[in-house]
Amino acid sequence: MGKKVIGILGSPLPEGNTARLLERALKGARDAGCETETIHAASLSFESCMEMMFCREHDTCIMDDDMQAIYGKLREMDGLIVATPVMTMGIPGKLKSLFDRCQVFFMAKYIRKQPLISKERRAKRQALFICISGMDVPGVFDGAKKTLLAFLDIIDCPLSDEMLVPGMDALKDVSKHPELPDAAYRKGFALGEQLNAK
Repeated sequence: MGKKVIGILGSPLPEGNTARLLERALKGARDAGCETETIHAASLSFESCMEMMFCREHDTCIMDDDMQAIYGKLREMDGLIVATPVMTMGIPGKLKSLFDRCQVFFMAKYIRKQPLISKERRAKRQALFICISGMDVPGVFDGAKKTLLAFLDIIDCPLSDEMLVPGMDALKDVSKHPELPDAAYRKGFALGEQLNAK
């Protein structure tokens, strides 16, 4: 069986430009022999982190909601593709809340010094970041990328590649620019190949 790649869609639009690029990247990973699954952050039912600190001493969160299943998926995956638009120079709120709820991993790794991902597994995990922005201005991806890198650090899934697409307000529709879905496919395929080679 091939490696497992999770795709997290940060856009609230399940059929928008970000979703199309994510699906092409996941198709590439599947064609490279991986099993894939998509998590649509906006469709999940969960509350933002309330800092109850239950995870300081436990491997999960005290809030019993859709994040409970997400924790298991993030622990068991081999590869991750996060796809999101830039919103207010950062990422959409629901995706940020999903990242924040992963304090479960932070507490295990940095407070209890008992990471939920072993060093051996960490060395084999990789992530791909796909991000689009309506604007084309300097630093437009900086906020989103800093947040992503913090998230990837706490879940022990190092970033291996990225696809940053500025100027979507002018481009409007990725389907009319086939070089973009093609690029996403190639990056997903490369991720899958790298994971299966480990």
